[in-house]
Amino acid sequence: QVHLAESGGGLVQPGGSLRLSCAASGSIFSINAMGWYRQAPGKERELVTYINSGGSTYYTYSVKGRFTISRDNAKNTVYLQMNSLKPEDTAVYYCNLMAGWNNYWGQGTQVTVSS
Repeated sequence: QVHLAESGGGLVQPGGSLRLSCAASGSIFSINAMGWYRQAPGKERELVTYINSGGSTYYTYSVKGRFTISRDNAKNTVYLQMNSLKPEDTAVYYCNLMAGWNNYWGQGTQVTVSS
């Protein structure tokens, strides 16, 4: 019922920046939190960041000071600004939505950091 449309991934050099977007559509009645996960080759999927309904945020240690999550409630959209990108940030990034009692996922977008 709920669809998450991701965009903004791509190839960037180390030290560069990317901005990911995730727009939610469908029957959304109450959003508890929106966030981003990532999965690198050979690794488990990990939580990168989230923002809850009260505006509180969480960042995994490796991205603190470099990534910023934000939201536009009127557009049901969450953003991930990624600065000072490192090769170890290379992964498929997945948007996640917690609404009511349900958990929804985007299709994933590839972020590659390489020279």
